[in-house]
Amino acid sequence: MEIRKLRQLLKNIQKGKLSIEEALDQLRVLPFENLGHSRIDHHRPLRKGFPEVIWGEGKTSEQILSIMRQMKEKGQNILITRLDEKKAKRIQRVFPKSEYHPLSRVLIYLTHPIELIGKGLILIITAGTTDIPVAEEAALTARFMGNQVDTLYDVGVSGIHRLLSEREKIERARVLVVVAGMEGALPSVVGGLVHQPVIAVPTSVGYGASFGGIAALLSMLNSCAAGVAVVNIDNGFGAGYMASLINQM
Repeated sequence: MEIRKLRQLLKNIQKGKLSIEEALDQLRVLPFENLGHSRIDHHRPLRKGFPEVIWGEGKTSEQILSIMRQMKEKGQNILITRLDEKKAKRIQRVFPKSEYHPLSRVLIYLTHPIELIGKGLILIITAGTTDIPVAEEAALTARFMGNQVDTLYDVGVSGIHRLLSEREKIERARVLVVVAGMEGALPSVVGGLVHQPVIAVPTSVGYGASFGGIAALLSMLNSCAAGVAVVNIDNGFGAGYMASLINQM
């Protein structure tokens, strides 16, 4: 249950618009709701300040739809990651107001407008154009969590002047998410230029010796620049989520 909805529930009890028994009915599934195939953590918005996110890969359209229906009923905004286009089309027939972003494979459905609660700007940077799908997952996640987000794409170390020409934009950001494949050098470069926290995202982009992103991951973990933290390979969602937590502190 969203915090705003719980506040309204308590106000309605206080004003006599809702009985205690009626309120208990609404709160009965607050910890979690068992759908058989899934147990929805309705308590997460109260505990974490952000509702549960649906992982689309490996779930059927019917399973996703049943989860969405219950989350919608509880007034929660819905974010689905790793959702292929075929499933998205099936879902949009039932939830026509949902928005699907094919590049990042993210679907968003809003039960209420997103409130801007981030303290500053989150800047998402990529080394190359091929890193953009992962970066877009991070950007959409951070926006969904109530942050102002800007992007800076294709400014990798093979042409470092492209990055340096954007110093003003980089310095304006409160948190930076840097996405890179190949050798994964860009987060170290950015980390050496700024005082803000940098979240590095290795991607699986690269030739054979990149080992599906492991080379970039190890480079980022071994960064000599202080203030660089690393999430898992291709984990744009995790980076956007962490950036949001930092930006809302």
